[in-house]
Amino acid sequence: MVHHTLVDRRPMPEAGRAMAPVRSDVTIGLWLGFLGVAIFGVTLPVTKLALADFSPWFITFARALLAGVAAAVTLAVLRRPAPWARSGAILASSLMLVVGFPGFMAVAMQSVPASHGGVVLGILPLATAIMASLIAGERPSPAFWGWGIVGAGLVLAFTLRESGLRIVPGDVWLFAPGLCAATGYVIFGKLTRDMPGWEVICWALVASLPVTAVGSTFTWNAAFLDASAVSLSALGYAAFFSMFLGFFAWNAGLARGGIARVSQVQLLQSFVTIAVAAALLGEEIAPATIVFAAMVAFVVWMGRRAKIG
Repeated sequence: MVHHTLVDRRPMPEAGRAMAPVRSDVTIGLWLGFLGVAIFGVTLPVTKLALADFSPWFITFARALLAGVAAAVTLAVLRRPAPWARSGAILASSLMLVVGFPGFMAVAMQSVPASHGGVVLGILPLATAIMASLIAGERPSPAFWGWGIVGAGLVLAFTLRESGLRIVPGDVWLFAPGLCAATGYVIFGKLTRDMPGWEVICWALVASLPVTAVGSTFTWNAAFLDASAVSLSALGYAAFFSMFLGFFAWNAGLARGGIARVSQVQLLQSFVTIAVAAALLGEEIAPATIVFAAMVAFVVWMGRRAKIG
């Protein structure tokens, strides 16, 4: 409900003109976006943990099913009317973010380290900005595109350095969820212009319930009953935080600060993933990782100052 208050109290734009976020909106939007990124940054490591006892596609469908049930309860308790006029956009975002992104990501985690996957997905901010320009009508300035390309270049350089200057098969799988996420985020961003962000993700999850319920049933294996507490906890995090609560903050940030601008905060997600992978999975953090993280943080800060129409 917080997000709805943030959006409703802002003045209406003049007819025929897009409303540019004021500086305070941008700052709040960036912080909300970073909160969402911090939650999302844990997703790859916990997916890696869940794969110890569950199959990739069961994780994909089960996490969305659990989140969808939580979303349905939330909407029922708050008595929110169904947004039939926006059903097409909600279904499209559901396909991209509820099924496509986690599905491809879980497959990729079978062949690459979580920390490596987090860095490859660092290309996501630039992809989101491109989609925001194509789909949402945002017009970033040349300075913004310049900083976005610098940030993507840093992430790509880090990725190639970590993989010995070669692209591994897991990287291909990681680019697929990146494209799904970029498209889904922009659709979410457009919907949050006139809907609360928490409601957007709730309806997207509810719309996917028939698919996720059937998918969970067909990918179920009796051996999953013997899953460890660690794997169950990892699946729970992926469902209720990565798939549900994280989007409350992320969608609010997109609406408050603008899709293209807030998307650049995702450049920091790679390094959140690396830090969590080190803590949970024992993956080593090299000094170069810290250097790259600092440079990326600087790029995000400079991109914040660039104009977006």
